[in-house]
Amino acid sequence: MKVNLPVRRAILERKTYEPPAEGRAGKIRLDFNENTAGCSPAVLRALAKLTAKQLAMYPEVLKSTARLARYFGVKAEELLLTNGGDDALRVFFDAFVDAGSTVLICEPTFPMYRYYAEIYGARIDVCRYDAAMRFPIADVLKRLKQKPRVFFLANPNNPTGTLVPLPELKKILEAAPRTAVVFDEAYAEFSRLTTIPWIAKYPNLFVARTFSKAAGLASLRLGGVIARADSLDLVRRAMPPYPINLAALAGAVAAVGDKKTIRGFVRGILTTRRWFASELSKMGILTFPSAGNFLLANFGPNGPELFAKLERKGILLRERTKAIGPGFVRIGIGTREEMETLLREIRKLGERR
Repeated sequence: MKVNLPVRRAILERKTYEPPAEGRAGKIRLDFNENTAGCSPAVLRALAKLTAKQLAMYPEVLKSTARLARYFGVKAEELLLTNGGDDALRVFFDAFVDAGSTVLICEPTFPMYRYYAEIYGARIDVCRYDAAMRFPIADVLKRLKQKPRVFFLANPNNPTGTLVPLPELKKILEAAPRTAVVFDEAYAEFSRLTTIPWIAKYPNLFVARTFSKAAGLASLRLGGVIARADSLDLVRRAMPPYPINLAALAGAVAAVGDKKTIRGFVRGILTTRRWFASELSKMGILTFPSAGNFLLANFGPNGPELFAKLERKGILLRERTKAIGPGFVRIGIGTREEMETLLREIRKLGERR
């Protein structure tokens, strides 16, 4: 029997998001900007201490929220925990976006902004990074005059790696007093730039963060929104009562308690990223400056064939041909050993062409 249900038009007309493929364990996973070194051992110890009775209870979040707020340098009432970084973006649509209202984004960027906008039936206004992947500040300031409901900016941007400096971020906030400005700082530990200290001054500023990247907790699904308390209360109204699971809370508290591991991991990624970019450049492969734990590169017309061959060898990259152009790929920065393996295979496959 054919399904014949009254589905919303926005759902029927939109393309589905493509999550990571199954069967990635044991492979070199450089396709989704994960922490391939793994989380802190303190996280595993914390998870092992959870009891059967604790797991049978609805989670209590106040104590954990206070601890995680201190990690970000804010008050507990200025942090709203969410079920992963993606959920930290969805809440803005629940709180601010009606069908037909406008959302402003800059592409190419994290596809979840468009994903949610399409689901909610929003009008999507788009600015574009140029061929050098520079941020279109003039165009953004112009579009903000139209007072979109929400402006999303990944900073650093995924997949370009572009980092918008603080003076330009300030111009954006001051140009958009009637717009919820969401700076998605998923990679802030690597860029070492954050607007969190500005939340007291700008009631339209919301900062989205995640524990999936530097902390290495992607599978536990924990993110957060940071903003002035009265602004955050508007978003909090759109949240369900129990969005966070106990394992995520326990893991995140343990992770931030081991700052040494996070800092060491970040230092290693930055060093490896610089070295890897230099090696690609020596091979004549175009790369773009990145402030994240990944690198955007252009391998040219032969790129798609190369990426497919690497995948068959168990090396996973995030091809961006459809989003940017033929041969573009986003490469997550893994361990030094993983990146050396990737370089060896690129050279081998290049020699065989």
